[in-house]
Amino acid sequence: MLTRGFGMDIHPSAEMSLSARLDRTFPIGVHIGAASYVAFEACVLTHDRTRGLYLHTRIGRNCFVGARSIVLPGVRVGDGAIIAAGAVVTKDVPARCIVAGNPARIIQQNIDTGPFGRLETADATEAELAQAGLT
Repeated sequence: MLTRGFGMDIHPSAEMSLSARLDRTFPIGVHIGAASYVAFEACVLTHDRTRGLYLHTRIGRNCFVGARSIVLPGVRVGDGAIIAAGAVVTKDVPARCIVAGNPARIIQQNIDTGPFGRLETADATEAELAQAGLT
């Protein structure tokens, strides 16, 4: 519906929570790459009415946009990036980085992610926790 009805550019393999908020004021400005995930109540904006801006906002491939985060108009999120929950992304995010905070800042670089922004080390960490009886 978002791609056909509103004209958003969302790759068919991208996933998002039902409560994710994608800007419908300038819907053709929403671009989400393959195997990316937008979590609950995350907001991807493409317009700023107070400044009269209508900009394209791009989320790359294999990205994770955390819960209740906000990606401001015109921001580019590089491939394999992770946006932490509650982050306010005001500037471009380089590929393979984790950003967090308000305003969002890089907290880790050169990370390896798989589909939907899942860290490559996540399976091993999960297995260790399960073996220790902590899951």
